[in-house]
Amino acid sequence: MKIRMTAITAAALCLGLAAAAVAQDNPVAKREQMMKQVGASVGALGAIAKGEKPYDADAVKAALTTISTDMKAFPDQFPAGSEVNSAAAPAIWDNMDDFKAKSQKLASDADTLLASMPADQAGVAEAVKTLGANCGTCHQAYRLKR
Repeated sequence: MKIRMTAITAAALCLGLAAAAVAQDNPVAKREQMMKQVGASVGALGAIAKGEKPYDADAVKAALTTISTDMKAFPDQFPAGSEVNSAAAPAIWDNMDDFKAKSQKLASDADTLLASMPADQAGVAEAVKTLGANCGTCHQAYRLKR
């Protein structure tokens, strides 16, 4: 199981590095890549919470670390003029301080969860509730529905 998880993690890292190279000069691509990483991390936690995957402390730590890291840098991916061809709502640029605060809240909650590290499926389920509430609040205010 550890070998399989290591292989999956390595493949994801390679794909992430390739996407990062493409996204580096394009803020829309960069933030979409970051959201995909956060979404995959929340998905991995959700699978553990639902019992679809067994509890794996390394996977939980990796997911929480990705969420924390990406959300700390996420608001920096919204320079003026980058709202074109994006799912980002114009409200982001109108309310940048609130947008940054919401992003930081998710990063902070991920850091808190990392510090107390959920020890089992039930702990991961509680973590998903905490993180999911942050995601929903921000998406309602700052993501266009397509």
